[in-house]
Amino acid sequence: MNHRLRKRKSNIKSILIPIFALILLLAIASYALLGPTGILAWADYKSAISLRKQELIDLKQERDALKNRVRLLEKDNVDPDLAGELMRRDLNVVAPDEVIIPLE
Repeated sequence: MNHRLRKRKSNIKSILIPIFALILLLAIASYALLGPTGILAWADYKSAISLRKQELIDLKQERDALKNRVRLLEKDNVDPDLAGELMRRDLNVVAPDEVIIPLE
């Protein structure tokens, strides 16, 4: 009887170990497929990268425009058109020969 009990425990161990290994393998494979850095997330990463590249292009254009504006406002060589635009906008200044037409 004791021999049968040992054999039964041995059979259970020989079945449980591969089942546990299979479950562990399936868990790892599903994480590799469905996880945050898995294969299915690559499509999201590709679209996010393309959005970020476009955002980078837009920011570079904005930076270049700001650099140009700074260049036009250099202390020794101020662009008169830009200076006039800034005075009109920020200080509400107009030239004597200008006519103001209110827009409503």
